[in-house]
Amino acid sequence: MSSPIDDRARLGLRESATFDRTTIAAIQRAADTGIYDIRGWGAKRPLPHFDDLLFLGSSMSRYPLEGYRERCGTDVVLGGRNAKHPLHLDIPVTIAGMSFGALSGPAKEALGRGASEAGTSTTTGDGGMTPEERGQSKHLVYQYLPSRYGMNPDDLRKADAIEVVLGQGAKPGGGGMLLGQKISERVAGMRTLPEGIDQRSACRHPDWTGPDDLTIKINELREITDWEKPIYVKIGASRTYYDVKLAVHAGADVVVVDGMQGGTAATQEVFIEHVGIPTLAAIPQAVQALQELGVHRAGSNGVQLIVSGGIRNGADVAKALALGADAVAIGTAALIALGDNHPRWESEYQKLGSAAGFYDDFQDGRDPSGISTQDPELAARFDPVEGGRRLANFLRVLTMEAQTIARACGKAHVTHLEPEDLVAITIEAAAMARIPLAGTNWIPGQ
Repeated sequence: MSSPIDDRARLGLRESATFDRTTIAAIQRAADTGIYDIRGWGAKRPLPHFDDLLFLGSSMSRYPLEGYRERCGTDVVLGGRNAKHPLHLDIPVTIAGMSFGALSGPAKEALGRGASEAGTSTTTGDGGMTPEERGQSKHLVYQYLPSRYGMNPDDLRKADAIEVVLGQGAKPGGGGMLLGQKISERVAGMRTLPEGIDQRSACRHPDWTGPDDLTIKINELREITDWEKPIYVKIGASRTYYDVKLAVHAGADVVVVDGMQGGTAATQEVFIEHVGIPTLAAIPQAVQALQELGVHRAGSNGVQLIVSGGIRNGADVAKALALGADAVAIGTAALIALGDNHPRWESEYQKLGSAAGFYDDFQDGRDPSGISTQDPELAARFDPVEGGRRLANFLRVLTMEAQTIARACGKAHVTHLEPEDLVAITIEAAAMARIPLAGTNWIPGQ
């Protein structure tokens, strides 16, 4: 009995590269419903990424470090430029902002538990600070977003750092969404919203229109917190070089650059796939801006760079650090580590019309794992203690993998990795990362 694929081949049928079946299905869905598609999970299109870079390990011209005898440091200090109390982290991997609302209360607690066990920070996300997350987080970064949902001065003072969010990699220039089925009584109370009604966050802060206003706002935040807390500024990667320079001039202690491989709980698919630039292209632009201002890895006067968007393993961490980041942030990978998209829930993902490893309808609030939901029964499935343990394990593995690579390159600290330790295996990656094509000394465009 022949398969449908065999039948199509026998008939000489050929799928269009422009109008493939996925595109046809999207057109048909739009025609049927009259609304654009909303989903999470980040960009699915292939993009130049860290896999297109390779490290030059040591042999004769440079000696490696012996992992059993020679130390390779991983600690990082964030925010010492202006803050009285900068963050001292044991590892250069942090947890990105993901809101209570997008995630369940137990999931937020687990993020705090796992990050604290590994000696790093987690971030509130939109919608305010929950007691569970604050209580379990040794280092908690409070996000200050355009929506101002849940924002109050008391929580600003309770935080260990403040992150002013100007954009997200999955949707630079666009606001977030939280659909009504996730606006529970508690979420609605924290955000001062009607229960069960769709919430759309603003795409820009309501009280400024440019960098001068950002300077004023950063000074206000410093005064509210008695100059104790580091102030981060987060941008979605697009015009990265100019945005980073403006953020530093406005007074940022730390700049967070989020590439388009960054995930999101819910936004228009057209944003996810067609707005922003890849993480790989954004890092050298950010580093160049910091170098020209004299603040890249400049000790107590320095402005640290955190990179996020598609970080999956220790090699990605090491490559981001080698390109000039001081730390990275993970979001999607952290949720997977907690237990999202786990095969144990395969039958329930199938009931939702998806499968483990493909589920991206986080906005629907029906996540079988209990992580991206506000349904009490589903959220009760998730054990925050076990989730925190899993996340801590994952963070340790990322760190050990990055250390392994750093030692192989002869470096006594993971932040000693540098661009000359890297080569690219595609012309596109070489041009974006500004490193040579493997086997040559050619950097395309230079």
